[in-house]
Amino acid sequence: MAARDTAESALSSHVTSVKEDLMTGVSFMIPFVTIGGIFLALGYAVGNTEQVFSNTGSLGWFLAQMGVAGLTIMVPILGAYIAYAIADRPGLAPGFLLAYIIQQGNVVAAAGEVVGISGGQAGAGYLGALVAGLLAGYVARAIKNLDVPSAIEPMMPVLIIPVATTAILFPIVLFVLGVPVAMANAALTDFLSGMQGSQALVVGAILGGMMAFDMGGPVNKVAYVFAVGLLSEGVAGPMAAVMIGGMIPPIGMAISNFVAPHKYAEEMYENGKSGVILGASFITEGAIPYAAADPLRVIPSIVAGSAVGGALSMALGVTMPAPHGGIFVVPLSNKPFVFLGCILLGSLVTAVVATAVKPDYDARVASEEVAADAEATD
Repeated sequence: MAARDTAESALSSHVTSVKEDLMTGVSFMIPFVTIGGIFLALGYAVGNTEQVFSNTGSLGWFLAQMGVAGLTIMVPILGAYIAYAIADRPGLAPGFLLAYIIQQGNVVAAAGEVVGISGGQAGAGYLGALVAGLLAGYVARAIKNLDVPSAIEPMMPVLIIPVATTAILFPIVLFVLGVPVAMANAALTDFLSGMQGSQALVVGAILGGMMAFDMGGPVNKVAYVFAVGLLSEGVAGPMAAVMIGGMIPPIGMAISNFVAPHKYAEEMYENGKSGVILGASFITEGAIPYAAADPLRVIPSIVAGSAVGGALSMALGVTMPAPHGGIFVVPLSNKPFVFLGCILLGSLVTAVVATAVKPDYDARVASEEVAADAEATD
């Protein structure tokens, strides 16, 4: 039993460590995504969407070039800083270069021909960068921890570790990892790009619900990273569903609080005011005080509202090229008024469900006190 507990503890610690490493990579990647998404959207807005890249030298063309640069470099940056989180500076360059090389469709396609697999022209995408960053970090850390003669210690961080890590992993990442992941990435992109009807509803509902479920926790982050990664593939529908799903919980709970203040503690009213601002800014954590006070009723309410908002967004083909910003980047959406409508509808669903299922606050407190007294008597 002790050995089993030790193994479970070690596994839990490792999973937590991997999650933190991935989140480090994501946090460094986000500014690149933000710059890329916003500048590309501005390029489309200033120039003709269909002709912006052919109108060389125009303002729209220059803006679009910066946007493409940001969205192109974001994926290798993800791999680089995942490796950095694991192995510190020696892992940075291998993580970047290994993640970068499997984004080059012609290189991955040539590697596929060598191993007898046809495909990979689209590159391995952010899924490949995640794995490349993790591998680079672990290998670099293992080499870093080796005992070496003092004469070569100064060369370890800048020469031996980066070069050895890249040399060890280059064939593995390119021939073993790159081709199948590139094929899976292309299939995923094609599926998401071609979604219609019930497929779009289901994916949007899942992404929206995940954003609300733990309000900034691991489930929320999985949905967010998934949507952000797809921006580099030119798929911006899931990002809209994710942003809408993340904005709804604080706004919906605030509406419920304003409409039925008797169902909430008095101090929650002020939290509702700030919740509107936080929700509008795409800060889902604004709903945490409500969920902490009454999780069994609040969490299903916010998941319902966010699922409705995300599903409607995907079904109506709403896109969002920026990965953050909330209300401030709504003009960048292809359907800004529909985007706002999805937020409003989802928030109203959350407010209606929460108001319906929550009892009066004073009655709930009284019943809890009676239950506590009964337990004490027993």
